[in-house]
Amino acid sequence: MTDPAPTPPPPVRPGLTPPSAPGGTLAPAAPLPPASRSRLTLPLLGAILLALIPALLLAWDRATYEQNEKTVALVMDYPALAVQAQRVGLTPQALLDRYKALGVNGVAVYEDVIGNREQRGDLYVKRGADLAAENPGAGVNPQWVYMRALRPGALDDLPGRYTIPTRTVRVAGQTWLEWPTDPSFLPAGPNTSLIADLKRQGLVTVYRPYDDVAVKNPGGDWPDVPFIAFTGDEVIGARTPERLERIDRAMGERLPALIEGTTQRGLDTLIADRGAVRTFAMNPSWQNRLAPEEVASKYNLAARERGHRLLYLRPYPTVNETEALLSRTTELLRRSGLTVGAPQVRPYDPNPTLRALSLLGPLAAALLLALSFPLPRLGLLVMAGVTGLAFALNSLDGFQPFAGGALLAAVTFPALGLVLRRSRVTDWFLATGLSLVGVLFVSALGASRESVLGLEPFRGVGLTLLVPLVLVALSFLPRQDLRKTARELYARPIRLGDLAVMGLGLAVFALVFLRRGNVSAVGVSDAEAQLRQGLQDTIVRPRFKELAGHPLALVGLSGALPGYFSPLLILGGVVGQASILNTFSHFHTPLLISAARCFIGLGVGLLLGLVAIGVVKSLLRLWQTWGKGGASRPSPVAGEGNRA
Repeated sequence: MTDPAPTPPPPVRPGLTPPSAPGGTLAPAAPLPPASRSRLTLPLLGAILLALIPALLLAWDRATYEQNEKTVALVMDYPALAVQAQRVGLTPQALLDRYKALGVNGVAVYEDVIGNREQRGDLYVKRGADLAAENPGAGVNPQWVYMRALRPGALDDLPGRYTIPTRTVRVAGQTWLEWPTDPSFLPAGPNTSLIADLKRQGLVTVYRPYDDVAVKNPGGDWPDVPFIAFTGDEVIGARTPERLERIDRAMGERLPALIEGTTQRGLDTLIADRGAVRTFAMNPSWQNRLAPEEVASKYNLAARERGHRLLYLRPYPTVNETEALLSRTTELLRRSGLTVGAPQVRPYDPNPTLRALSLLGPLAAALLLALSFPLPRLGLLVMAGVTGLAFALNSLDGFQPFAGGALLAAVTFPALGLVLRRSRVTDWFLATGLSLVGVLFVSALGASRESVLGLEPFRGVGLTLLVPLVLVALSFLPRQDLRKTARELYARPIRLGDLAVMGLGLAVFALVFLRRGNVSAVGVSDAEAQLRQGLQDTIVRPRFKELAGHPLALVGLSGALPGYFSPLLILGGVVGQASILNTFSHFHTPLLISAARCFIGLGVGLLLGLVAIGVVKSLLRLWQTWGKGGASRPSPVAGEGNRA
């Protein structure tokens, strides 16, 4: 495959010869091929700028929406609180009052089971074997369970509540309700008096109903509360369409709780028309392994950076630890600008027309990148494949053009700037500017009701790190026949140093790739975990990939290093640019939080990069002059003539 070369190559940049060169003298390094200049370059840039207008409008709308969603509720698990209160000799209300003073403004109340009524003294349950032994010849079935009311009316609603057949019998002058199975764990509806009392206190109440196929009318007696949090791995009725439809109607204006890390079958049906409230909870065994300060940091991070509006709390084994958790959590929430109150949650609903107009931007950028390769026909072929892959990945569950466009933007814009220009340090600003333009398209096309709730993850997140690297690497191919390039690469001698550098580069990229996302395949050290916690408790923590990638790009663009080291460092810088787009692909994170993380990373990365350029040049100068005793004037350091 060949392409014409109307554009002359740029001036050769000076650089050190490889170690195998005699004497270690200075020699020019091979220049990187320039981008092609097509007649469509300016029209395509204009199309990108035009498509940026609806993307900016959508970004403003999303930021406004997220600024109105800054109220969180600290919801305490009421049964766990009641157990702790009993162990320390307090009433549940007394302990709740202590926790309310430290910020708790909500409670989660589970549906009663029949056993709860027995514990409160409303009814009495007796095994059939015991009742038969006490009343021989009374016709008692020893394999069944018998129940009688201790409070008038305590049994009236139970026979008609379940599909289980029951009957009323008289034994020894007393009226018993006869059950063919143990009913102790059957859902028995809400504890209405408790819930009414909690609501009178102004507490945000979350109701947690149980599921049992024996219940005839599930959801028919749910209390008037704003949020429903289902238990287990599925919502009530998930196994039967008719039953799930009944639950959907019973929800009314209530919002289901979308619990972080818990996939509940059937929840998507309930969310479709009403949305959901994102909820963060920690497993008690995990919580008890961490200090209260660590747990508080996680709750603050969930509320500030992941859009959780309900923070579901469980007490520690001791009251002192629980109070420390609450004090630290409320302090961190206050620092983050979040208000503890009753969340008023509404679903995010972006304008579909503006999203459709924004789709033009990534398509124009992909075509511009294709035509900017030194071999434009190769570029067209590669970008056609990348575009097809982006849309194919987002068509597995039905064609989703907006999500496909978001992925296309995420893999195109990080590479575009470093393909167009990469001959001086200031070209880093062009690359970064184009990446920030891509951010707006990723947000405009990828942010939807489902993705903002975290229900629809960004598909192809691994590609956002890999594809830009491949695209920039392909732009290093010389403007000549590919067969000739392949023969030259095959015949090129490889030294041990080359293998070491390539191995190190692959290892670093593998580490970066494996550590992508919130839950990575490679863990972090204790020191790094403490550093991360300290940063996220004080400021919005920048991504470490950017703190490393941006300095690498700046050093590579400076031309300070000899041979192939500059292109290799530019490839490392692509990771920093890709990380910018990757940061904004977490749509459940507020847009302004992602922007703060991005710009902190850019500022620190730029500072580190400028320092690194000076350090590298000084070290190279020292390497060349060491041991010469000033007998001869040192030659200019590579890249001295290529200042920003």
